[in-house]
Amino acid sequence: MFEQLGLIGCGLMGGSFALALKKAGLVKRVVGYSKSPSTTEKARLMGVIDVEAPSALLAVSGADIVLVAVPVTASEATFKSIKHMVTPQMLIMDVGSTKRDVIDAGRRALREHIGSFVPAHPIAGKEVSGVENADPDLYEGRQVILTPIERTQTAQLQKAVDVWTRLGCRVQQMSPEQHDAAFAAVSHLPHLLAFALVDDIAARPNAEQLFGFAASGFRDFTRIAGSHPEMWRDISLANKTALLSELNAYQAELARMHDLLEHEDGQGLQALFERASIARNNWGESRKQK
Repeated sequence: MFEQLGLIGCGLMGGSFALALKKAGLVKRVVGYSKSPSTTEKARLMGVIDVEAPSALLAVSGADIVLVAVPVTASEATFKSIKHMVTPQMLIMDVGSTKRDVIDAGRRALREHIGSFVPAHPIAGKEVSGVENADPDLYEGRQVILTPIERTQTAQLQKAVDVWTRLGCRVQQMSPEQHDAAFAAVSHLPHLLAFALVDDIAARPNAEQLFGFAASGFRDFTRIAGSHPEMWRDISLANKTALLSELNAYQAELARMHDLLEHEDGQGLQALFERASIARNNWGESRKQK
């Protein structure tokens, strides 16, 4: 399907994409670049990439597909560094968890070449990072959200749909604004809550004792607090407006629960728990059917 993938960012997401393309027989050669030369070298030794590029620009040279797998705050600098090698026939995608900020960065940096860029967010990942954790099956069966804009080329959008579909993904499209609002609620807010709870417990004088008592409920709720701190700092700041709105809504829900407890309103608490339990179980069943 492609002659050459230019991979910028040879970590978990980028490395997994390269391995997935190779496994599916969709690319002949992968040229990779990472800010850390040791990462790029490790990616080559692992067979994730075939050629190490000394710069992002040279990773893109000769590529017909480019994946930008860098922190969202590095998007604009990355786009600026490659713009002189971008062609109208090239497909450029990212894997960022926020879209409005990345698209704005693309508009500023790529300018007349913005039509080659198809913003993408694969709903996949692990609590560990690094190319050593790259997995060719990371995207299998996962959702990928594409957020094209008015200047996105129809041909490039179709290529993006085709490549993710060939990797076994379920592809959906929505506006950048819809995407960021939705993921503030179901992804970004849960991460903030997990980080906050663990930070609160860890700061207490009896933290060691409390962690010793923690079992499966604490483990399941806080699993995502083991995620990459720098990445989640960037995501939180990039999606600040939508995330603040979700935090306000959640604080209002906590205030309602506080009132129910304070007034020993068992009936109200049970009704709240039942609504949540039914919604959670329905969601779980729908996931099993996909």
